[in-house]
Amino acid sequence: MKLEGRTALVTGASSGLGAHFAQVLALQGAQVTCAARRVDRLKALVAGIGNGARALEMDVTRPDSVQAGFDQAYDIVVNNAGVTHDGRALEISEDDWNWVIDTDLNGVFRVAQAAGQALVSAGKGGTIINIASILGLRVAGNLSAYATAKAGVVQMTRSLALEWARHGIRVNAICPGYIETDINRAFFATEAGQALIKRVPQRRLGRMQDLDGPLLLLASDDGAFMTGTEIVVDGGHLVSSL
Repeated sequence: MKLEGRTALVTGASSGLGAHFAQVLALQGAQVTCAARRVDRLKALVAGIGNGARALEMDVTRPDSVQAGFDQAYDIVVNNAGVTHDGRALEISEDDWNWVIDTDLNGVFRVAQAAGQALVSAGKGGTIINIASILGLRVAGNLSAYATAKAGVVQMTRSLALEWARHGIRVNAICPGYIETDINRAFFATEAGQALIKRVPQRRLGRMQDLDGPLLLLASDDGAFMTGTEIVVDGGHLVSSL
């Protein structure tokens, strides 16, 4: 129980990786607040988690919504909320570009800033874990807005870590590769999806459980001397041959 007695906030917790992260933290003893826009899904999640878990409506694109969610200084914040848009850069609309940037980059900063302010005001340290992507380190076609946002998250992580280390606040990032979830499972069963999997050196998709170790390392005292870094979890995809 590495996280016994600690509080945690997970954004984007209504499904997928966010819901999984909340469950992993709770299993290690953390009292988890699950935040997202879809409160109906959160209620079912927290009922299953127990251990004082609570649901919190939060829209990371709205500064007032983010600020309202920090009624306490959380020991652990998993900055996971995000969206994507698949489209060619020559054709993407400004509205679609802004939607991705405002959620995946500005939203991450809003949450991190609110978390940092609450911790400094409370006079205690904590850990912020930003969920970036291997697309913040390399690129793929038709995902210009998403890749740009995630690259910004990586650099933001380093910048905040430098500023906030003096306050005992650690800021790190996890950069997942292709992780199988309910949303993408159908695609990866197609011929195009199978071809993509063959480009991963381990010749498989990641499982959500593959992120548990890095998450708990950064959330717990096991990673006490780690800040300003990113952990890549991608089956070797980033080092695959060009």
